[in-house]
Amino acid sequence: MEITRLSKRNHYEEIAEQLKRLILDGKWKVGDKLPSTKEMSEQFGVGRSTTREALSALKAMGYIEIRQGGGCRVISAAPAQAQVELPELQALRMNRETLLELLEARHALEVANASIAAEKATEDDLAVLRGLMREMEAAIGDDLEGERTDLLFHLTLAKATRNSIMLRLFESIVGQLETVIRDIRRVEIYANRSVAERLYREHLAIFDAVSARDAAQSGERMKAHLAHVVDDLMRVL
Repeated sequence: MEITRLSKRNHYEEIAEQLKRLILDGKWKVGDKLPSTKEMSEQFGVGRSTTREALSALKAMGYIEIRQGGGCRVISAAPAQAQVELPELQALRMNRETLLELLEARHALEVANASIAAEKATEDDLAVLRGLMREMEAAIGDDLEGERTDLLFHLTLAKATRNSIMLRLFESIVGQLETVIRDIRRVEIYANRSVAERLYREHLAIFDAVSARDAAQSGERMKAHLAHVVDDLMRVL
């Protein structure tokens, strides 16, 4: 494998760029199996977690698939912008204004939910949230499980407001968002380990504020978290 050993550790972006170049230059062709994570890590001189982050980035760009058990295979040699887009993504771009309005409504609602939950959450609610934080941490890098625990966290906060109208509004807004961007979020957000780790830390900060019964801090931490989520989505859309 023609690679350049890294001078800095934990630089997964540089690894991803080198691997992508091998695909674009035809050194690795569609259908080819990539070397093992262990082999690539040794050649780059980095830990396996760094190599896995680079592979997750390549998966997000559509160049490789990561199979059960860790094996990777090249599935496309075309630059990401040249690939055929999902119909859902095309529809979202055509209706960008509607999407932005949904995100704005979610922002307003969830900041309020976090603040109210800090005041009204029961010990049972906090126990559920605490359990979800453990599951979310264990799911870092697992796109499907990451999505599941993320949604349950926000749903549990909505329930903890003890306000049925707030809960129905949340389910309506988030339900519409998830239906149209689910596949994109899985690939671009939850499967990227560095992003998933950041999401975990942000959810933990919200949970800590709610557990401390600090309504103002809970709202501020939710606001910062959702701003980052919107930034992640806008980079794709």
